[in-house]
Amino acid sequence: MKTIIAGAGPTGLLLAGDLAAAGADVTVLERRAEESNLTRAFAVHARTLELLDARGIAEEVIATGTKLSRMRLFNRIGVDFAALPSRFPFVLITPQYHVERILEERAVKAGARIVRGTEVTGLRQDERGVEVHTKAGTHAADYAVGADGAHSGVRHALGLEFPGRAVVRSLMLADVRLARPPQDVISVSAVGTAFAFVAPFGDGWYRIFAWNREHQVPDSTPLTLEEVRETTERAFGRDFGIGECRWLSRFHSDERQVERYRTGRVFLAGDAAHVHSPAGGQGMNTGLQDAANLGWKLAATAAGWAPTGLLDSYHDERHAVGRLVLRTSGGIIRLALLESRAARLGRDVLTGLALHVPAVLRRATGTISGVGIYYPHAPRTADADLGGTRLYELLRAGRHVLLGPAVPPPGYADRLVCAAYDRYILVRPDGYTAWTGTAGEVAVALRTHLGDPRHPADTIS
Repeated sequence: MKTIIAGAGPTGLLLAGDLAAAGADVTVLERRAEESNLTRAFAVHARTLELLDARGIAEEVIATGTKLSRMRLFNRIGVDFAALPSRFPFVLITPQYHVERILEERAVKAGARIVRGTEVTGLRQDERGVEVHTKAGTHAADYAVGADGAHSGVRHALGLEFPGRAVVRSLMLADVRLARPPQDVISVSAVGTAFAFVAPFGDGWYRIFAWNREHQVPDSTPLTLEEVRETTERAFGRDFGIGECRWLSRFHSDERQVERYRTGRVFLAGDAAHVHSPAGGQGMNTGLQDAANLGWKLAATAAGWAPTGLLDSYHDERHAVGRLVLRTSGGIIRLALLESRAARLGRDVLTGLALHVPAVLRRATGTISGVGIYYPHAPRTADADLGGTRLYELLRAGRHVLLGPAVPPPGYADRLVCAAYDRYILVRPDGYTAWTGTAGEVAVALRTHLGDPRHPADTIS
């Protein structure tokens, strides 16, 4: 199977690596001629780290950044991730370009090709395949994926609307050094006329997002460090000694989501399918999880064993998650930007009280971290010690994992890894539970989720 992926950001690179590792012919078309050192994304949440662990690269990514187990909202409300039911009970702060580098190395090593300086200008598809057009020529494939950002050429070529609206205009972004940094946590504060967010990269640099209600200008308006300094001081009451700056940018934040993630043989993922405010740091994470969901389903289709409707389940599962992320990030940013003092006081009191209720705290941290997000018929499967190995280490084969007390029926060696366990659990390659049941139900479960066995003589590996 040949797949064309538009976009060599984190979403496209994770997907390319997964497909190439499964034996697919993968070409990634990237509009940028060169890699960029600039990035807006910087947070890698627990669920994403679990998915990277299932690919054997979590520790490499963690080594590039700083672990933060708590964040502070509105300068006084603490949110603690230390109790997350995960091997990664923290937020990793690292620039997106580190994540991209590691994902690209994995994809290329697996056999994916990356073509830079190539922008999608159109496409055509029929029941046999897809043609992706660029200024340099046409690429034919069985499937195509648009992971090419908010201004997706693939989405435009499909003629799909991207409904939504701007949430915040004239956001300021700066990477700076601080002479008097805040405590080593993500800090967020807002007053009626200003909002600011500060997070450490762990190497002496800090990321600042800032917004000034009284100075709303077009994205093209030049941004100065003094404007960032004044807005940060207004929001926090101090500017933390902002000094050297390596990047300044002004942008606006939209809330948008395409209605369908699949159109025939073409799929949309990441910012091409959904965009939202940076509140909660969920953008890159949601795109990576889109890729993890889609990759194994395309691989199963290429291998010829995908059950009917498997590719359609990508939209069914991920569109609902995208909608949840829009609501979550939108709610956080709207709370941060409340104008009246009375409203902000009420926000602080009610939010502080709510987060002292264990169930509310678990839901909040679970949603932001992704650990609490699940699909209607497929809950997240936590990592498990299997006596000498872990579940997520077994997932590195890119196959389903069947845990159980006895050997299952033969014929699934090409799509299944087995391990002894005290009960039967069938885990999908993306770390979600496909089925739990009894010994008498195993054969039916395997046929339902993995199709017919190859040959009765096959053995399980």
